[in-house]
Amino acid sequence: MSGENLGRRAWIVWRRNLDVFLKTWRVNLLMPAIEPVLYLLAFGLGVGAYISDIDGVPYIRFIAPALVAISVMNASFFECTYGSYVRMYYQKTFDAIVATPVSIDEVIAGEILWGATRSLISASLMLLVLVLFGVVALPSSLLLIPFAFAAGLLFASIGMCFTSIIPNIEAINYPSFLFITPMLLFSGTFFPLDVLPGVLQTFVLAVLPLAHVVNVCRALTLMSGWELMVLGLAWIAVVTPPVFAIALRLMRRRLVV
Repeated sequence: MSGENLGRRAWIVWRRNLDVFLKTWRVNLLMPAIEPVLYLLAFGLGVGAYISDIDGVPYIRFIAPALVAISVMNASFFECTYGSYVRMYYQKTFDAIVATPVSIDEVIAGEILWGATRSLISASLMLLVLVLFGVVALPSSLLLIPFAFAAGLLFASIGMCFTSIIPNIEAINYPSFLFITPMLLFSGTFFPLDVLPGVLQTFVLAVLPLAHVVNVCRALTLMSGWELMVLGLAWIAVVTPPVFAIALRLMRRRLVV
């Protein structure tokens, strides 16, 4: 099968998921629109009232790009864990699709592309709220939208790797609590990385993808930290292809009997 057909048919799977999303768009867009407001009110205005500026930046502006990064992570990861598992196991959507000329690899690739698209949608809504609050710089912050898709590919691929090995839907709680939650807390989201011990900083930058997504988002919204942005873009570019390939291989092993 040619790469052209693989790409085309994967986008057909993506289109199927988009059509379903558009039928329930009101419910799907409600939480991404409300979530940034709650975070900004609770952390930016609430906690931020007791925190001095961080590197000369008001706390609400410091956490604003991190909120975009978190939305990118959550949207794609959980779409390709909970969402993909439901389509695979309960709705039997994968079985129905592979009964057509679409292959398993194309189904999984389409799922990952859709997960990245969910990141783009979520980040766009988040960015709109942040612009209305006046806590991000324009026009550079608009680059967060295409970047959200690229970062979403990574988190979607990671999510699909977990989907390929979990025994049941309840087991998704393990990567959620043991991987996503620690990353949420220790990736420079709510406090700068340089307050951590040097060894832990090295570990975070070497292993946790959210740290690099936060750094890129922060550079684009605050117009600073370009060195960390370059490192983050390079890290994501290097890590995403092999993780994507591993996700395809593991899902193929699970589904082909």
